[in-house]
Amino acid sequence: MGQSKHRKKASLPPLRSDLRPKEVPLEVLHGHLERAREALGDEGYTDLRMAVDTLAFVNQEAERKGTSVLRLRHILFGPKTESTAAICREVMSAENPSATKAADRPKEKREKVPGHGRNATAAYPGAKRVLVAMEGADSGEPCPECPKGKVYPQKEPASLVRIRGVAPFMATIYELERRRCNLCGEVFTAEAPAGVGREKYDESVAAMLALLRYGAGLPMNRIEKLQAGFGIPLPVSTQWEIILKAAGLLAPAHAELIRQAAQGEVLYNDDTVMRILGKAPQAKEGRKAVYTSAILSRLGSHRIALFITGHNHAGENLGAVLQQRAEGLSAPIPPPTHALAGIYGQMCDALAANTVGEAGELNTILAHCLAHARRRFVEVETRFPEEVQHLLEELKVVYQNDARTKREQMDLSARLAFHQQESAPIMRNLERWLREQIEEGKVEPNSGLGQAITYMRKHWGPLTLFLREPGAPLDNNACEAVVKRAIMHRKNSLFYRTATGARAGDTFMSLIHSAELNGVEPFEYLIELLKHSEEVERDPGRWLPWTYPAPPGDTR
Repeated sequence: MGQSKHRKKASLPPLRSDLRPKEVPLEVLHGHLERAREALGDEGYTDLRMAVDTLAFVNQEAERKGTSVLRLRHILFGPKTESTAAICREVMSAENPSATKAADRPKEKREKVPGHGRNATAAYPGAKRVLVAMEGADSGEPCPECPKGKVYPQKEPASLVRIRGVAPFMATIYELERRRCNLCGEVFTAEAPAGVGREKYDESVAAMLALLRYGAGLPMNRIEKLQAGFGIPLPVSTQWEIILKAAGLLAPAHAELIRQAAQGEVLYNDDTVMRILGKAPQAKEGRKAVYTSAILSRLGSHRIALFITGHNHAGENLGAVLQQRAEGLSAPIPPPTHALAGIYGQMCDALAANTVGEAGELNTILAHCLAHARRRFVEVETRFPEEVQHLLEELKVVYQNDARTKREQMDLSARLAFHQQESAPIMRNLERWLREQIEEGKVEPNSGLGQAITYMRKHWGPLTLFLREPGAPLDNNACEAVVKRAIMHRKNSLFYRTATGARAGDTFMSLIHSAELNGVEPFEYLIELLKHSEEVERDPGRWLPWTYPAPPGDTR
């Protein structure tokens, strides 16, 4: 007989008292491993030691932040979203059972988004356009359908987009015909077509390699395999030679980009860990870690992204960049609020490494990231749902106000006045609420919520700079979006092989992302820089993403 389709769920026996979890000090576990080292071998010992240390770290985090599964999941996998609706869904649904998220509604009842993700022909500025003439109905001729009408050309032609796949690098072999004199033996070779030089790789190869390697995070060995599949080999060694040569030609433009970034109104900075297999440059005494710092400079309507890899922290790299700031230049946060030279507007999180340079504290007008302070409350939402919801709802209104200033394109003075009128009362009430939670004993200071409140109160001044200074941002999200390019490179390539490779990567990432931030196609921009490398060296200020000579058809 066959087995029954529905099985009865077996009940588990009660857990024996000697198998229940118990606390074992980490030192005791390490002692057990040392005694078993000979039996385990070096490899087995190392694996078990790492497993024990990982378990101890997770246990330590659970004890420090409370036994929040959400917190542990964030540590191990990272949060999926931090929107107020997603975080406070249970509390909001309890207060208003009829309120449901759009994603929870049946698919057929959702509102359809116009466009459905299709791109219009205007979204293909790099496409080749071919005008197809119409036959059989010239302008002014009688209409083929009706006897009295006449046909005339339409203002806009109909469009048909045709996309085909090609290799990133295409090769053309010019077979130059040769002839030889049968008497003297002289060999004559046909001239190459106009515009075809003797160089095997033109400027577009270096530009495309830079985009694939440092723009899309594609390692060179994958590029080599991809090209081999198209029958156009491009070995890793050849790729590196091309990249290294191009990085040298682009060095003047990169240096000018750094100089221009130092003149910015507000500078954002952050960093992420990086790895260099060879010896990293300028190793500090006792510091082995390597970082890639991202610096985002707001210079009028332009944006500049810089990447710097080495042992220095973000604050130290920012201090080095600001050494190139013009003397007597007023504060990045615009006058007349500040007229003292040498004061710079800076946005970062509250880590000391972001605000300390080579000579101590950076002389900056400091703004701290409101999103970082908000995230500390998000991490303890499961234990303090009502308190967290209150804070998130208040900050939500502040962010909606800031979004309105951008939507209505307010100038800096109007933006400041709007925040002082609409956002300042909310922040005052929030500051009073935070103080009451601690001073009136409503929240234990050492709890997860208490630590989040203490952090926010400690940095309240820099967190609310947008209420006092025109142009001060609310958070550091713009710089975190920039640093993701370095993170993508690290995830795909794992490391830089040498310090020279790290410098080349910093050069290309800075130029590519700065071009993107200013609405310039980085591929065409790099080609123009490489084609006119001598002119770039003579006058790099004319070859920034927003000043370089525009190609035909560009309306910049």
